[in-house]
Amino acid sequence: MSATKRVLFVCTGNTCRSPMAEALFRKAVEGRGDYSVKSAGVAASRGTPPSRETKIVCDRMKATLNGFASQSVSAALLEEATHVFTMTGGHLAVLEELFPEYSDKFYLACEFVDLPGKGIAADVPDPIGMGKRAYEDVANVLSQAIPAIIAYIDGTQDKR
Repeated sequence: MSATKRVLFVCTGNTCRSPMAEALFRKAVEGRGDYSVKSAGVAASRGTPPSRETKIVCDRMKATLNGFASQSVSAALLEEATHVFTMTGGHLAVLEELFPEYSDKFYLACEFVDLPGKGIAADVPDPIGMGKRAYEDVANVLSQAIPAIIAYIDGTQDKR
């Protein structure tokens, strides 16, 4: 089996979008030993559980978040990752400013998918405070982006 591909998803607080991406990605690569996945936030508190709505959506999609606790993005996480996917262009800009030495690992989560009505490289919308439907919309966007992310990673060499 090929070298492990270590994926990191990044959003703001690491309680909604990036944990959902982590759970859905983990489900998508289930049974493959060549992937590991984590998530973090550019402004996250340490140890916060996922939002209630994120947990509900992930449970409904049978994507586990058991034991999840938020964490801030760090040089150590970026060093470990082979591929880092941000939810928005703003998150990408923050990472590029704070951690330019890892910029060759940074991508937008939707960089490889053409979302209907949104195009290629669209931001994953922030669902915070927007209700159940907004979280379902995030899951829909991520469910379209993740197969394209996997195809991209599978087609590239480990960057380390």
